[in-house]
Amino acid sequence: MASLAGISVLVIESQPNMRAQLRTMLTSIGLEQVQFAASAGMAVRRLRERRYNLLLCEYHLGEGQDGQHLLEDLRNHEIIPLDTLFIMITGERNYERVVSAAELAPNDYILKPLTAETLRTRLQRAFDKREAFLPAWKLIEMGDSVEAVAYCEQAQDEYPQYLIDFLRLQAELHAAMGHVEQAETLYRLILESRTTPWARLGLARMLYTRKRYDEAEEFLTDLIAENDLYLDAYDLLARCREENGRTGEARDVVEAAAKRSPHRLNRLRHLGELALTLGDAATAESTMAEVVRKGKYSDFRDPEDHVRLVQAQLEQGKTESAEATIADLDKTMSEVPKARLCKALSSALLHARSGDVPRAQEALLEAARNSAAAGRLSVGLKQELVKACFDNQLGDQGTEVVMDILRNAADEQTVESTRAVLRSRGLEELSRQIEQRIQAEVKGLISTGAEKARAGDYDGAVAEMMNAARKMPGNPHVLFNAALALLRHIEHRGWNERFAAQARGLIERARRLAPAYPKLSAISEFMHSLLQRYGIRPQGIPRRPA
Repeated sequence: MASLAGISVLVIESQPNMRAQLRTMLTSIGLEQVQFAASAGMAVRRLRERRYNLLLCEYHLGEGQDGQHLLEDLRNHEIIPLDTLFIMITGERNYERVVSAAELAPNDYILKPLTAETLRTRLQRAFDKREAFLPAWKLIEMGDSVEAVAYCEQAQDEYPQYLIDFLRLQAELHAAMGHVEQAETLYRLILESRTTPWARLGLARMLYTRKRYDEAEEFLTDLIAENDLYLDAYDLLARCREENGRTGEARDVVEAAAKRSPHRLNRLRHLGELALTLGDAATAESTMAEVVRKGKYSDFRDPEDHVRLVQAQLEQGKTESAEATIADLDKTMSEVPKARLCKALSSALLHARSGDVPRAQEALLEAARNSAAAGRLSVGLKQELVKACFDNQLGDQGTEVVMDILRNAADEQTVESTRAVLRSRGLEELSRQIEQRIQAEVKGLISTGAEKARAGDYDGAVAEMMNAARKMPGNPHVLFNAALALLRHIEHRGWNERFAAQARGLIERARRLAPAYPKLSAISEFMHSLLQRYGIRPQGIPRRPA
């Protein structure tokens, strides 16, 4: 049985009376390391400052966000590690249905009213399970996914009560290492024993990764028909339809999901962007206005939302509304790194719509002066910046943005959509020339690093490839080779924890950008072999018998 002694707790609760009750209960069961956050934003700030073993969160957190959305943000933005438990406290009797439809579910949930003994029993159960999974989570954290899979296979026998959970983690690990077929096999194995929504979604995701969009869509359509609250299924279904060129149908799916869960900013953003693509400026305006409003309550607000709102307003000729949106962007988000760039782009779009080319050019040149923030822009807004530059006789600046997009293109879709932007302006030859130049640049950077490694200059190889990764932070091929240079240095010069940590970060970034990248498996195995060679293990976790 896991010990509850020394557990650090963050209670996220907006009501003072309930905070006082929870403090009394936690103290009565021996938990003294307790801190409080009265809102989701305060919780995020506390969690960025330190780690906690346990988060106790009220489902209702006031305006703009509930506890489930907070959990999803914390996990998706990697603000809390896997071994931090998240337990929901709620008076909602239908929360079981809510959590059954959430891919990122809490470790447990407790219905009100609750007693100290109920709380102690449920915490004990959650920490007993945590103890079983802790070795796997620690191995994942240090980058040894191969060993984490092996641990899961072994632990299934030791903890048969968690069999399905270990199978799920194995499937997720295989997917992360690029073993798509193995992950698919595991999801199908799980589904043979129980019809689990998350396993069906996992299988659909593997089919999507393999570009089998029609098969994935069939799975997702059936899943939604049986459980209309499984919102992650809507998001993946929309992406399948976008890949098949059915943008209108994708918009309908996202709209249906947004009606069921109106507080998810990413989903609302997607809906606004699809409406803009389809020329439905009125829907885009109302949606993006809601995103901007809700964003004021979130630590994950984005100045790009204002730009999209300006676009929708200008499409309808609402120049005064657009001016007000730009003023609000300047007033409320000036501290965000890319806010000045977004303001400059918005201003350029406004002046261009009004036919004031000199002022549009001035705004675009201001955007160019903030080019250091351009790397943080989404591909879609970078492409809007390209259009604005070429439409306002700033071809050199437009070319530079195109080069930035292609240097960091994570997939062929990004390359093709950028080609289409230039093609629409009669610039096919320029597109071809830029692509050739970037391909040669990437090849040259990687070749230089490889040559240094072959010559035994492992320090030089690391310096070369890390410089390339800083220059092209969104290019999976460059990120992979930078990670490889770091691991080759460790292989030949000895263990270096800083280099290992950098390699883990680069591999994870490449995986997020390109989950089907063909060399993920090889580099995962290489990392594992180095950890084994140097006997690097998480503290307190013994080596498996050979």
